[in-house]
Amino acid sequence: MSDVTYYGAMPFLIDADGSPVAGAAEECQSSTAALRRAEILARGAGHIGAIAFSRSGDPMTGEFGDATLLRKFGNVPEDLATL
Repeated sequence: MSDVTYYGAMPFLIDADGSPVAGAAEECQSSTAALRRAEILARGAGHIGAIAFSRSGDPMTGEFGDATLLRKFGNVPEDLATL
């Protein structure tokens, strides 16, 4: 099977220690939908920001590449790899 690209949006919140933490990612139908959803999530109650991203891979084998950042909204950590 060939690679498939998935799109998503993920909010960021502040934990009890004041550190940013990633919320639950939501799958979106397209890059445009992911960008719209991330912008909405960034403004949600308790959220400090959000990202839109894509990820490609083979769902039959479960092998996926690293996520590609499409855009950040709001106050999102610069280094997402540390989360």
